Amino acid sequence: MIRIVARNIIRFFVVILIQVLVLDNVLLGGYLNPYFYILFILLLPFETPRWLLLVAGFLLGISIDLFTNTLGMHTAATVFLAFVRPWVLSLFAPRDGYEPDSFPRIHYYGLSWFAAYAAILTFLHHFVLFYIEVFHFQYFFSTLLRVLLSTILTTSTIILSQYFIFRK
Repeated sequence: MIRIVARNIIRFFVVILIQVLVLDNVLLGGYLNPYFYILFILLLPFETPRWLLLVAGFLLGISIDLFTNTLGMHTAATVFLAFVRPWVLSLFAPRDGYEPDSFPRIHYYGLSWFAAYAAILTFLHHFVLFYIEVFHFQYFFSTLLRVLLSTILTTSTIILSQYFIFRK
């Protein structure tokens, strides 16, 4: 248990550093920016209590906001992501439930399960984030396009990280 907590604390700081130092400097076509930091919430153990998910989402979002000077936008989107994660996990739960001591990873549940899980949560996060950023429905369709394209880029980055960084 202590090993899992220590690993998640290290992962928390690593995803923040990767996001702030590397990926925030990547902007493709003025529209696309991969938000890799949400991987921290996606990879938390299945047994994580809901209150801890919300606290972790808040701390993760406020950390990104402090580095990017975005005044709570990432915090709101990440807390929303942490809030809906249990619901999305229940949608994808196997008939017998999730195996004890397993994690939401490609190596445990396969590519199609993980891709759907990550894509839905990434879309929800990006939807909230980008519409808070625009804060106007006048640009609804252009913002929706940005949400979709950034979701594809972020989900692809997260799936690639599963193969290159997180091994069995």
